[in-house]
Amino acid sequence: MSTTIAPPAEANLVEVRNVRHVYGKGGGGAGLLVLDDVDLTLRPNEIVGLLGRSGSGKSTLLRTISGLIRPTSGTVKVQDMPGDDTAHGVAMVFQSFALFPWLTVQQNVELGLEARGVSPDERRSRSLAAIDLIGLDGFENAYPKELSGGMRQRVGLARALVVQPSILLMDEPFSALDVLTAETLRTDLLDLWVEGRMPIRSILMVTHNIEEAVLMCDRILVFSSNPGRVIAEIKVDLPQPRKRLDPAFRALVDDIYARMTARTGRETARDGAFPGLGLGMALPVISTNTLAGMIEALAASPNDGKAELPVLANELNLEADELLPIAETLQLMRFAEIEGRMIRLTPAGRRYAEAEVDARKQLFAQQLLAYVPLAAHIRRVLDDRASRQAPASRFRNELEDFMSEDYAEETLDAVITWGRYAEVFAFHDDNDRFSLDDPG
Repeated sequence: MSTTIAPPAEANLVEVRNVRHVYGKGGGGAGLLVLDDVDLTLRPNEIVGLLGRSGSGKSTLLRTISGLIRPTSGTVKVQDMPGDDTAHGVAMVFQSFALFPWLTVQQNVELGLEARGVSPDERRSRSLAAIDLIGLDGFENAYPKELSGGMRQRVGLARALVVQPSILLMDEPFSALDVLTAETLRTDLLDLWVEGRMPIRSILMVTHNIEEAVLMCDRILVFSSNPGRVIAEIKVDLPQPRKRLDPAFRALVDDIYARMTARTGRETARDGAFPGLGLGMALPVISTNTLAGMIEALAASPNDGKAELPVLANELNLEADELLPIAETLQLMRFAEIEGRMIRLTPAGRRYAEAEVDARKQLFAQQLLAYVPLAAHIRRVLDDRASRQAPASRFRNELEDFMSEDYAEETLDAVITWGRYAEVFAFHDDNDRFSLDDPG
């Protein structure tokens, strides 16, 4: 009788435990909680996606794993690479191309090797091999200005691969590219990975594109926003190459949309969650034209007042990161309601879709003052003052008790845009003041 002994399981490449990150504020404030109690494991031979909207802390987590920043609390462990002097742990590809314009392609790729004291001959050999691997053979002596966006990102990828890392971190590497270029680079990268031609053991990538995550990843961690928490871990069992029209692919995309719009039970108005109430609710800057366009798209045939979010995203050519803040703003103002992956117009939304311009403004003003606490607060302050004026700094300071300066500025900008459209108050940029006077 023979006994087969299974080989020991390989150790995890990355282990993140209870990571919390707070960005400090000026003036000794409490700071902005970006990541809260995040756990993550990266195993050998897998692509893991961090999926979530802007502000969910995905890039902060990636930079924490890379060692660029330290977490406020919690631990990050990256496995030591045994026995191989050429393995240097972690390399990163950023959203922006970040190339030195005065250096050639080859010189840009060699930078990391030069910083590590690699000899000129070996630098040349390894950089040329990396350039050839990512499909830029023949462009070694070109400068970045001579390259397209996709070619520049390939240089960034070659620069990461040339140091022969065990772990490749990618921060929305395709988001700055046009759709066709992004698809080509995504496919080429997957081909290199499946064929085992890249000197890496695992990939951890940040994205806000649901289809991209399902196309590329073996596991997907879905993040909530404000602060970032892992609200779901999804295993993708679909074989490569994956097809977008495959019913199983579409079902998984739909499921992720539903998870990204679901409430965790831990969200509060202070967290900036919709449809919660409170002065400290962070708001996205979305134009009233965009909100009106979404209402009209929902009201029109074939939607007739309701639609599945993935279908609507495809119809409007929007990614989840763009669609969900619009949908949630409509929900906040009670023009629409979201349930799972469905969004449907409320009676107020239907009235808005059918109304003329002036009636739309009046209805928008009613909903704005009723359901956006900051707008109602500004209007009350103006009504109570004999001058009917107030400095914007007063409201910024109040918002900064709840959020960072950047979020406070964005939230105030959103309310200014909506308040001007609804004619509930005026804002004068020249002296940074609100008033009830005609802004003209």
